[in-house]
Amino acid sequence: MPELPEVETVRAGLEPVLQGRRFIRVEQRRKDLRFPLPERFAERLTGRRVSRLERRAKYILVHLDKGEVLAMHLGMTGRFSVKLPGRGKGRRTAPAWSVSAPHPLPAEEWGEGTRLGEFTHDHGADARHDHLVFTMSGGAVVTYNDARRFGYMTLIPAAGIEQDAFFRNLGVEPLGEALSPAYVARRAHGKKVDLKAFLMDQRIIAGLGNIYVCEALFRAGLSPWRRASRLAAGTAQPTPATERLVAAIKSVLNDAIGAGGSTLRDYKQANGDSGSFQERFAVYGRAGEACARPGCRGTVRRKTQGGRSTFHCPVCQR
Repeated sequence: MPELPEVETVRAGLEPVLQGRRFIRVEQRRKDLRFPLPERFAERLTGRRVSRLERRAKYILVHLDKGEVLAMHLGMTGRFSVKLPGRGKGRRTAPAWSVSAPHPLPAEEWGEGTRLGEFTHDHGADARHDHLVFTMSGGAVVTYNDARRFGYMTLIPAAGIEQDAFFRNLGVEPLGEALSPAYVARRAHGKKVDLKAFLMDQRIIAGLGNIYVCEALFRAGLSPWRRASRLAAGTAQPTPATERLVAAIKSVLNDAIGAGGSTLRDYKQANGDSGSFQERFAVYGRAGEACARPGCRGTVRRKTQGGRSTFHCPVCQR
């Protein structure tokens, strides 16, 4: 399943063709994805203008005029592709752009300030699983493809989004100021669960998944089996380990976003490209290999923890 860096990469890829545009036509090819789509979904989107795009945990939030938000979750295999308009009578067949290599298109095509990328690729998804097609003002056609249909979309009043069932129990954003050593220490104080389970709890930190928890714990030099309460000293004060962990979480997520996310199986960027952060994994998927930490003579091990594979170095992660 795409984790926070992959979702943020997709959000950034969609932003140039959605923000400031209107839904001219919405083609809904089925009534449901993982859950039923909202009543009159296509009708309610048609004509609406997109004011901005945000990410909350693993959700992409498309803020619309008239006070609604289109909330989208990619699930296991959800992906977007974008077909750009051509000049004159012709059309570009390329479906998308590269987020990592922006350059301006002519203003007469997209309007002043719009920046798209220079690389184009076929997204390669089976068109039988193209479930929603959004035609935007300006001519871009955005297609949502989802082979397993574990993704979902809903429309939520903007004023009540934090009270919505999908969002009301989410914890703080890991890249925001709210994730601080003091916050982590308060939430970890007295916790008997292991450190990995603590970090995977979406009610504490929203958006962290298995890959980046393993990588962050390695960077912080902390064992996944360490009790979470050890992150709090005395009256819930942060420890040096807490400081290292918060810094590691932020750095690994930012590095992954900069690399376009990680590609293990189904994930693709909006331009059809794979993310490249998997090439920089220190422990995830590297069982049996030498530890990447300079001076460490340990070997990466894999162990099942909470029903998921945990990768760690038993020598330098304490």
